[in-house]
Amino acid sequence: MNPLTNVKNITKLGEQELLYDRKTSWHDEYKNSAWIFIGGLPYDLTEGDVITIFSQYGEPVNINLIRDKDTGKQKGYGFLCYEDQRSTILAVDNLNGMKILGRTIRVDHVSDYKVPKDSKKIDDVTRKLRLEGCASQKF
Repeated sequence: MNPLTNVKNITKLGEQELLYDRKTSWHDEYKNSAWIFIGGLPYDLTEGDVITIFSQYGEPVNINLIRDKDTGKQKGYGFLCYEDQRSTILAVDNLNGMKILGRTIRVDHVSDYKVPKDSKKIDDVTRKLRLEGCASQKF
């Protein structure tokens, strides 16, 4: 599906939720995951830039920007994990469809994030987060 169509569909879900008196939110399907997908990022953004943008809705604890294995250049998409799962709802509702440096980004929930295969380059904190998960399971 076209990425811009995905942005519009996610926005439409949020609008429908406001119009109808629903007992549960479509976000509830993702209550066990604190990971979000971010697509359409400008290629020259760094992990720090993405964290700065997304930290306005919660505390990011892990980020995985996908990079080309040969060149190391960012591919324009990645995954971010918040300390609190509720931050994912705020990020999806408020940042999906936003323009960053002229590019419309797509932000969506990830229900079952698959951590990258372990490499020797990751630090102990990241390894622990990937094993144990990154959001508290209070809810």
